[in-house]
Amino acid sequence: MDHQPGISFSLNGKPVRVDGPPSERLSYALRERAGTRDVKVGCDAGDCGACTILIDGNPVCACTTALGQVDGAVIETQAGLFAADPIAKDLAASFQRHQAAQCGICTPGMMVSAVALLRDRSKPDQAAVEDALGGVLCRCTGYRKIIDAVMDCGGTTANPVGGVGTPMARVDGLPKVSGTERFADDVAAEGTLVLRLVRCPHHRAGFELGDLDAYKLRTGLDLILTVADVPGDNRFGVIPGFEDQPIFADGETRFKGEAVAAVVGSADIVNALDLTEFPVTYTPLPHALLPKDAAGIGDMHKGRDGNVMCRGFVKRGDASAALQSAAVVAEGSFSTGFIEHGYIEPEAAVARRVGDRIEVQCCTQAPVMNQDGIAILMGLPKESVRIIPTAVGGGFGSKLDLTAQPYVALAAWVLNKPVRVTYSRIESISTSTKRHPSEITMRIGADADGTIVGAEFDGIFNTGAYASWGPTVANRVPIHASGPYKTPNYLARSAGIHTNTAPSGAFRGFGVPQSALAQEPLYDDLADALGIDRLEFRRRNALRNGDPTVTGQVFETGMGIVECFDVLEPHWKRALADAATANAKGGTVRRGVGIAGGWYGCGNTSLSNPSTIRAGITLDGHVVLHQGAMDIGQGANTVIAQIFATALGVPVDGIDIVGPDTDVTPDAGKTSASRQTFVTGNAARLCGEAMRARILRLANVSGDAEISVGDGAIRVRDDGGERLFPLDTLTPDNATYVLESVESYDPPTLPLDENGQGVPYAVFGTTAQIAELEVDLELGTVKLLKITAAHDVGKAINPLLVEGQVQGGVAQGIGLALMEEFLPGRTENLHDYLIPTVGDVPPIETLIVESGDEHGPYGAKGLGEHCLIPTAPAILNAIKHASGARVAHLPATPDRVRAAILAQTQSPSAKN
Repeated sequence: MDHQPGISFSLNGKPVRVDGPPSERLSYALRERAGTRDVKVGCDAGDCGACTILIDGNPVCACTTALGQVDGAVIETQAGLFAADPIAKDLAASFQRHQAAQCGICTPGMMVSAVALLRDRSKPDQAAVEDALGGVLCRCTGYRKIIDAVMDCGGTTANPVGGVGTPMARVDGLPKVSGTERFADDVAAEGTLVLRLVRCPHHRAGFELGDLDAYKLRTGLDLILTVADVPGDNRFGVIPGFEDQPIFADGETRFKGEAVAAVVGSADIVNALDLTEFPVTYTPLPHALLPKDAAGIGDMHKGRDGNVMCRGFVKRGDASAALQSAAVVAEGSFSTGFIEHGYIEPEAAVARRVGDRIEVQCCTQAPVMNQDGIAILMGLPKESVRIIPTAVGGGFGSKLDLTAQPYVALAAWVLNKPVRVTYSRIESISTSTKRHPSEITMRIGADADGTIVGAEFDGIFNTGAYASWGPTVANRVPIHASGPYKTPNYLARSAGIHTNTAPSGAFRGFGVPQSALAQEPLYDDLADALGIDRLEFRRRNALRNGDPTVTGQVFETGMGIVECFDVLEPHWKRALADAATANAKGGTVRRGVGIAGGWYGCGNTSLSNPSTIRAGITLDGHVVLHQGAMDIGQGANTVIAQIFATALGVPVDGIDIVGPDTDVTPDAGKTSASRQTFVTGNAARLCGEAMRARILRLANVSGDAEISVGDGAIRVRDDGGERLFPLDTLTPDNATYVLESVESYDPPTLPLDENGQGVPYAVFGTTAQIAELEVDLELGTVKLLKITAAHDVGKAINPLLVEGQVQGGVAQGIGLALMEEFLPGRTENLHDYLIPTVGDVPPIETLIVESGDEHGPYGAKGLGEHCLIPTAPAILNAIKHASGARVAHLPATPDRVRAAILAQTQSPSAKN
């Protein structure tokens, strides 16, 4: 491609000249040639809007604009606007006030689009804001906080700053709203070599590699990697005993998109390659995409007969006998498909060799797990691998697994040069882990008074080609499939089945959202059959303190599901009345109201689950918190700092935070299973309490004394006056800190026996939600009107962050219910895979319930997974209330809703 002398334009107020092909994507030119890394790339197709910039004042996607189109133009990006435009500064402050930036990867596109609107209209209405933001996708926030922030731009209210219970702004928020945050694709130095993967185009295939040396010489590549170059054990995984996934396939691929080789070289060479010309020959083999076909293709993994990965089982009482004697039984079959995580930041990593160590910067939810996995693959001691996480542009579970990291680690090790990789959106969608597709049958019985007497559950989950988090799903689901309800006689079975699809893994809920889609609709059917109000039926059967769960576990405090139903009751009555009034007018559009409950056990199931926190006070009087919990947008940096500050008794804004880095922060465990607030929060509380106790002993004062640290001294004040301790007079704990504290916490759990009885979790969070919507009976379309969400969080460490998590989770639940489905081999972009946009998410009202908990820090529980569990079943129940039709196979697209309406004359699922 011929290069022109250069393209000149104004970039954030300065003249620049970029030497690149006129047809080159402007997003690439701005990032890689002009160094404007605040322009994010999420799709390269104009679908996500993360790369939105202003060209001559107009918002434009940089990824669909050619470099040659901007000669002489004025270009503004998020960082430039924040630096020079008062509107952008006000907007950034409003984003902080409203928790409108969570992970932050979509924030540049949102803010740039909003600035264009606010320049034209200082006080836009909600419709104008939604229209302006309609081209930018967000997977974290649920959009409502962003809308609020734009409409409140210029407001003067300031967030409070404080410890536990304070709705303070994120401690790491400023980089996200100013354009200085750096994600994994932003940190590579100029000239870093680029890696691309050669991926199989078939669902399953044998393959042979050709003359790689000749190809390397012909193309000018620096390196080609295959399975022969893996120095350690060519397999990885996240569950002990299920490490079954290779970084490079060895003779046979098991899913479409599996890597067979990697090419490494300069950016210009590698990016220009047509990898369909790579010397590899494929022989397609029989494959199975559905569990029902898996037994017919031979065992994909040794010892997994019929491709059954593993099974889960919980039994309590005699479910069969209870159902036989029940006054009414509801039963049904339900299914869901693959659900894509849809984070706006594709997987990316950069690695460099430092002597006999390898350092990897990457987007991850689990730095120490990454360290362990890469050490095994590389054949290195764990201490020779350093993981330095960057900001993470959304994870939701999929960035727990190794993806891009091993490839750049191996390449950088071999070449002794820095190497980077960033997946394309096609690569990300086609190869990343997914929510497990489910095929579920369930029966629930109740007596004539509406008391549940028993339930049976069978679930088949498509775990894909490799295990990933499949064992966790198979074991967690049977524990949760009763919902947060007393079920004295219970039998639940599950199985994870291997197929030739991308692996299914962790996705916000680990299978619990799928089981709720069976259990909650059947609760509606039972309530209707018995003539009992649907909320009252749930409250009547809800677990209370002292009741045994289906595993026999008893909670004496903190089982807050009844309180969730209680706070929803006035909203429920109002919504039903509104629906009755609307429907009395007649017509083909009918209003429905649905309700659903949910629960989630925080942390690993019956396994050790520790976190460690380290803190110290420096000689000059700085309090430093080493916290290794990954903040992927949920607010761990802020919440853990608030807990530690409260425990130590110092201002939270006086704490310096050292973020995750396997060299300098202890292992705070993975960011998953709603564990960080609970587990790492407890470690932070213990760490702060331990340091406070040392200081009070030093001063020989009681626990109520005030502590302040700064200006090279510790001051302790109580009724007897103030005591001053210059830090240079104390014997230091080590070369780094005068005083240091390191504490760990591991939740008290017990293994399950052969019937699934035991203590799987120390804490359950509970939730209930109401969905209000309209259904067009002739078209099958669904319009959401409002979601009201009650969440028992034990104690809200930061109510602002609680609201943000709830709204984001609800938005993902909306996608699960109404629009999202990944089709292996077909879905590969964000215009074929639909996630909710700003126009799809209705107002969400969050009701925070604080029941306390005996184990949580200051009574707090985790929250992240719980938020979406009731959303989809509440929506399905509202669709049935509006139309009389039950949609049991998701997503509830208009064609499926319309088909269910036409079929509703069939026999009801509740039978006397």
